Amino acid sequence: MPVKDAKSRAFAAYVEEYGEKPEYLVRAPGRVNIIGEHTDYNDGFVLPCAIDRDTVVAIGPSQDNNIKSLSCDFDAKDEFNPNQINPSSQEWAQYIRAMAKHLSLEGHQIKAAQLSLAGDVPLGSGLSSSASLEISVGLALLKQADIEIDPTQLAQIAQKAENQFVGCSCGIMDQLISAKAQKDHALLIDCRSLDTSAISIPTDVAIVIVNSGITHSNTGGEYNERRAQCEQAAQHYGVRALRDINMEILDSQRTNLEDMAYRRARHVVSENERTLSAAKALKDNDLQKLGALMRASHASMRNDFEITLPAIDSLSDMMNDIIGNNGGARMTGGGFGGCVVGITTTNKADNLIEHITAKYRTPLDKTPAIFKCKAWYGANIIN
Repeated sequence: MPVKDAKSRAFAAYVEEYGEKPEYLVRAPGRVNIIGEHTDYNDGFVLPCAIDRDTVVAIGPSQDNNIKSLSCDFDAKDEFNPNQINPSSQEWAQYIRAMAKHLSLEGHQIKAAQLSLAGDVPLGSGLSSSASLEISVGLALLKQADIEIDPTQLAQIAQKAENQFVGCSCGIMDQLISAKAQKDHALLIDCRSLDTSAISIPTDVAIVIVNSGITHSNTGGEYNERRAQCEQAAQHYGVRALRDINMEILDSQRTNLEDMAYRRARHVVSENERTLSAAKALKDNDLQKLGALMRASHASMRNDFEITLPAIDSLSDMMNDIIGNNGGARMTGGGFGGCVVGITTTNKADNLIEHITAKYRTPLDKTPAIFKCKAWYGANIIN
């Protein structure tokens, strides 16, 4: 992790690159999904919270007609004409261009601008650094153009940008939680209606995130493949999305459905049920029940959705053994790497961190990055 925080780095880089102070600083958080994996693009339910790790954008007016960007994290630059936006060969720059293009497509007259960006959301870790980048850039471009829109609208634009420009068929969860999270709360999100219910996280509950050290990217083929398999299953059942069936329908009408598509659907249908139950368990501070649901979620991701890896399974098992009945752990994020999230009591958290630090090693034989996260608030203008 950088020595300086993201805000300081973005500000200093802007001054050094452009010779003046930025007009605005904008931040948007990453997130951890407590439960509800791959249910969002199936119109289902998710239970994420924002984390106290952000992408920060410093922005000011440009002296020409282009949008110029400087990435502190990649030590790289990008420049494009907002009236003629083509793809970039740099992955980080794709998200900026995507947001500029789709804000324009939605009728928002964005202005030429110069930006510097810095973040402390671990990349490729399943904590949604991409949505944090999209929302912070989108909000910055809107602020520079003196445009205000609803956070839900911003999240929908960011999702379209990632789906259609970047090429990842993600759901709405990551963008929505980054845009409108509430401090000290998780959000139960209905990904069809986009209704949200704030679920207070008890003060004696700790969220521990362990980075496996295995990076992943949702722009890879596996993520889009899973979505296509879910759509195939929904078509078989004659419904708009897998949200519209329950376990009874899943089993009684499975005739002639390929086994793989059936198992993908079984994960989604059962995960929706688990997510609703988990929201109630969290609200009731019933960590034993919440932990059981998290373990079942991980097993479903491993066996039915097939998005975990042996090292991730081992890390999850290790954390669950230490936590016991005082909560649970599961892989979080799109899969094939990233982080495992553990929910436990505050007095158990330090013991969990101590044991994982001693026992788990990343693929490069290093101590994993571990942090206790606070449930943070959504995107905003810093100054």
